[in-house]
Amino acid sequence: MTKRGCYVCGRGVAFGNNVSHANNKVRRVWKPNLQVARILVDGKPTKIRVCTRCLNAGKIQRAPRGQVA
Repeated sequence: MTKRGCYVCGRGVAFGNNVSHANNKVRRVWKPNLQVARILVDGKPTKIRVCTRCLNAGKIQRAPRGQVA
């Protein structure tokens, strides 16, 4: 897992340009909206970074609160 990437889909930074009305171009970066989520990995709760698209789509199952492994 990269520092700035989704655990599920691997979504990372995207690069491009800001383009003004005068057609000036300046490099910029789009960062994914990553959230820390506790999930069960091998029966143990683990903190991972997941993008909000994967969270909303239900691609991960969060660990129950208060569970001690």
